[in-house]
Amino acid sequence: MNADPSPNYEQALATLTAPDAPFALVDAEIHGVPMRLFRKAPPTLRDFLQGLRAKGAAEFLVYEDERYSYAGVIERVDALAAAMVHDYGVGRGDRVAIAMRNYPEWVIAYFATTSIGAVAVGLNAWWTTEEIDYGVRDCGARLVIADPERLERIVPLLADLEPLGVRVVAVRMHGASEVLPPQVEYWDDLLARHAGSAIPAVEIDPDDDAMILYTSGTTAYPKGVVSTHRAVMQALFAFGCRAIANSLARPPKTRHPFSTCYILIVPLFHVTGLVPVMLGCAFGGNKLVMMYKWEPERALELIERERVTIFVGVPTQAHDLLESTKFATTDTTSLQSIGGGGAAAPPKLVERIEKSFTRGRPNIGYGMTETNAFGPGNTGDDYVRKPASTGRVIPICEIRVTDPATGHTVATGKVGEVCFRGPHLFRCYWNKPQETADVLAADGWLRTGDLGYLDDEGFLFLVDRAKDIVIRAGENISCTEVESVVYAYPSTHECACFGLPHERLGEELAVAVYPKAGHSIDVDDLRRYVGEHIAAFKVPTQVFVFAEPLPRNASGKLLRRAMRDQALARRGS
Repeated sequence: MNADPSPNYEQALATLTAPDAPFALVDAEIHGVPMRLFRKAPPTLRDFLQGLRAKGAAEFLVYEDERYSYAGVIERVDALAAAMVHDYGVGRGDRVAIAMRNYPEWVIAYFATTSIGAVAVGLNAWWTTEEIDYGVRDCGARLVIADPERLERIVPLLADLEPLGVRVVAVRMHGASEVLPPQVEYWDDLLARHAGSAIPAVEIDPDDDAMILYTSGTTAYPKGVVSTHRAVMQALFAFGCRAIANSLARPPKTRHPFSTCYILIVPLFHVTGLVPVMLGCAFGGNKLVMMYKWEPERALELIERERVTIFVGVPTQAHDLLESTKFATTDTTSLQSIGGGGAAAPPKLVERIEKSFTRGRPNIGYGMTETNAFGPGNTGDDYVRKPASTGRVIPICEIRVTDPATGHTVATGKVGEVCFRGPHLFRCYWNKPQETADVLAADGWLRTGDLGYLDDEGFLFLVDRAKDIVIRAGENISCTEVESVVYAYPSTHECACFGLPHERLGEELAVAVYPKAGHSIDVDDLRRYVGEHIAAFKVPTQVFVFAEPLPRNASGKLLRRAMRDQALARRGS
């Protein structure tokens, strides 16, 4: 006898969000703006951590040959929290910067910081010494927790940061024999001193700031995106609600016996790695397999060894996985979901994912640091049916498409600027009130700067970006930030950055440069100069030297699209 047919997506959502259901909704006001919230979401990250204590001996983190249970992680969280409060005087609202690659200590530092009411600040691990200096000063960090590579970049800054009261905790210094500067302490010594301590008591409000993540925008420097405890928790519940609704409405190709297991292939200092992956994994009490850096062959080994079921990254990483010479000989039958976000996936990649895995289905999500990664999502049959769409939203997230000039909502099918509203949105850009006001209206609507349209089923299709951002393998690169460095190069008269299509990366960064009179541009020297001042992923891979001034319109605005077309013609694309 056949089982009853699965409910459709709308029916599944209605069941999950009913008044007594796990994702029950309630009407509320946040800063005077009416919104719908998940009533049963923990109010703060401290409350969320308290709930994880019940997981006990269940496995949580796997890093190389290291394995940590939920109890083991929380024991370290408690010790670090006690140390920060009692030894460093970190209190509610103080900023604690985390400057490291993906290590278990990143997770521990995040939970310890947010559980004492302090603000966790994720610094980009690619940043140079100059960029780290900017980030630490910009957020006003009281404490920096750094791995050896980041510590090496921070040490030259210590003399200037000492008057600001900045202290540093060094992690992963196993076997280190050198004497550390007085402003730096070993992580192991700190935790040993507070082993067995209870987490300090502290009152935290849901609207207190929980974290700051830096994102590239249209300004010369990265902006600190500030999110509250409530926003993070609402985004986390939104991811959980959508995932369960999808599983109810669209069962996998075939059932499998594997426990849910995530693999972390994107950085924790990015909102995708932090919220939907790390916190999303903890939300279900599942196992998280951590990668220090992306290597497709190593990822395949871990997928087979740990029976990974959830693979969340950027399209480039799914492409790399399928292109690996080890793919055909690796057991990937545990994978149930393959996809992520950060950039659009080519329809051919969606089709290839659908055909290449026994159980795995393709998925995509469209979110921003400003939305705590949550936004429309597309998966399974819907994604195969509409591979160019980033999907639909769920009840707490409102979406509309507006005329950028008037702000009025446009008709279904018409292109305009995509806007969001909901309790999962960021509070502000740190210390940047004007930049905040430019994108976040008083009535709660966020202007994304992305252009798209909604179809008659409510699926969002993105068509372009209104802001000068290049997305290289999921990394947002501000054209303005890179241009400010290129302009400082002695031979540059004017320059403009833009993106070029790239099969693997999605986009690569290009720059058009017009030299000063009597000067010439040494392309290799220019790229070396840029690399000395900003992270390597922001260095243009293509440099086009123009023999005449860069094209502009009648009002003097640079015509990036025209330069892009010329660049494509030059390289024969």
